[in-house]
Amino acid sequence: MHPFDIPNLTLGPGSQPAEDDGAELACLPLPKVMQTYQPPRLPEADELGDCAVGLRLLEQLLTQLQHYSVLEPAPALDLLSLSESDRLLVSQALGEGEVSILFTTGSLRIQETRLAGVWRVQSHDASGQLTRDVIEVADIPGDVREMAFHPAKTQIMADAQPPADVLTARSILAELNAQVAPWQPGDPPHVVNLTLLPHSASDLTYLEQQLGPGALTILSRGYGNCRITATALKHCWWVQHFNSDDRLILNSIEIVDIPAAALAAQEDIEDSAARLVEILQALR
Repeated sequence: MHPFDIPNLTLGPGSQPAEDDGAELACLPLPKVMQTYQPPRLPEADELGDCAVGLRLLEQLLTQLQHYSVLEPAPALDLLSLSESDRLLVSQALGEGEVSILFTTGSLRIQETRLAGVWRVQSHDASGQLTRDVIEVADIPGDVREMAFHPAKTQIMADAQPPADVLTARSILAELNAQVAPWQPGDPPHVVNLTLLPHSASDLTYLEQQLGPGALTILSRGYGNCRITATALKHCWWVQHFNSDDRLILNSIEIVDIPAAALAAQEDIEDSAARLVEILQALR
């Protein structure tokens, strides 16, 4: 047997010969940041003497989580009646999670807690005084379903003469109008995947102008970011997914009650119940 040389293998960019047309393979960068569950920073045992009511409320919350099924209404737990120390305990135990719901008008603020499917809902009066502060167990708070498209259009009357560089937006609007008219809650979603459709920047601008802004925007942070915006067309949402470098990777318009990306699943509720058990064990 004759000895032979093993060639040095080089991997990575520049290691392979270029294509005849000069094209280069471009890979998406790996994600750099990902939101994960972080255990709350809880008060020491000797600081809990005056927080018995707050502990009982957390125990009530655990009971709700253990018996809750998605789409069923759950009674809200009122925090306004609690003392400052009890409310502080609940705030520390639950913290703030990945999902925020921003309303274009009014003084309503909704923030998912560190436990998926457990929401903090707050309202303020004109002077900034807190008038409502509740904890709600739900796939999405009831206020979102009630207010997202109140009021909203049932059809979009597109401009007769759109700009010359608008190519596909009018046909997309016609499709949305046709789907919105018969759609009822409980029907499967209808998705227009803009990422896969040919379109220009002018098409997107035109669609945004014609659909108009709705009552709220849902922001979800986790593996990248997701921005879900209600439009002025009933049951029509604009859903955008970004990677960890804030690059748009999926752009779609959905006809649906609430986009699935915004909803807590039954598995999330069950996981939150298990985590709340751990929190209560640490507090006792």
